[in-house]
Amino acid sequence: MSAPSMQERKACWGARDDFWSCLEAQGEDAARCQELRLAFEARCPQQWVKYFDKRRDFLKYKKKLESEGFHPPETAGKA
Repeated sequence: MSAPSMQERKACWGARDDFWSCLEAQGEDAARCQELRLAFEARCPQQWVKYFDKRRDFLKYKKKLESEGFHPPETAGKA
């Protein structure tokens, strides 16, 4: 597999950004953004799609930690 050209990278990033914007606007309802998801998958290498999905999950988790703070789970069996 050859490296994507600059135009292919820009198309991939644009499709990713469109999909992510849709998810934010639709309250994370992926079904409403299915068409954009398919465009994202079509324009990006599969490994990039996996990376961007994990990256988005991480960014959402990080934002949640920053806004709510860290609360460790209660330890089971505490008396």
